[in-house]
Amino acid sequence: MLAAPDLLLYLCTDRALALGRPITGAVEAAIAGGVTMVQLREKEASAGEFYRIAREVQAVTRRHHVPLVINDRLDIALAVGAEGLHIGQSDLPLPAARRLAGKTMFIGLSASTVEEALEAQAAGADYLGVGAVYPTGSKADAGEAVGIGRLREICAAVRIPVAAIGGVNAGNAAEVMKTGAAGIAVISGILSQPDIEEAARNLRRILDTGAREQEGR
Repeated sequence: MLAAPDLLLYLCTDRALALGRPITGAVEAAIAGGVTMVQLREKEASAGEFYRIAREVQAVTRRHHVPLVINDRLDIALAVGAEGLHIGQSDLPLPAARRLAGKTMFIGLSASTVEEALEAQAAGADYLGVGAVYPTGSKADAGEAVGIGRLREICAAVRIPVAAIGGVNAGNAAEVMKTGAAGIAVISGILSQPDIEEAARNLRRILDTGAREQEGR
């Protein structure tokens, strides 16, 4: 199993939520604010368009030495040489994705129950994306919110790192980090803010403070 990257502040993209701003500029601003990993989500794009956007975003992430994760599409991840792939419960099964990807990239898997989390760990997932923690309109497929309690249960049940996603923002990020999560995955909490860099920087301050408090216990 490959070592998972820093999940502390994990940006998931959505061009529709970027207020008309180019995705490359939005990603650059988010990284300047402290984002530690970027997942490119392009649910509606054709393969050719997804590939083109991935190469453009990758030019930004590599310049700043931040891992790029491709959502769902292993073919795109392999074609651009992305550092990671993130898949959901209904996507290509993780063992099959691992066989095709080999050791060239880390793989994250979405989970919303302890059972799914344990199965993902056993199958070789490098990290988990758990949520939606809170109700959210950013992901149409997010499903019913799992809540802080279940997030805490999942974090306690697995050895691999967990990124909490879904409705996480500056107002609740500190609470989320107390569950044992390794970080938060954010969409509108960064991309839909008037100042993307400042929004990311504010979240990063909250997360860094929470991490120091956890270490001090």
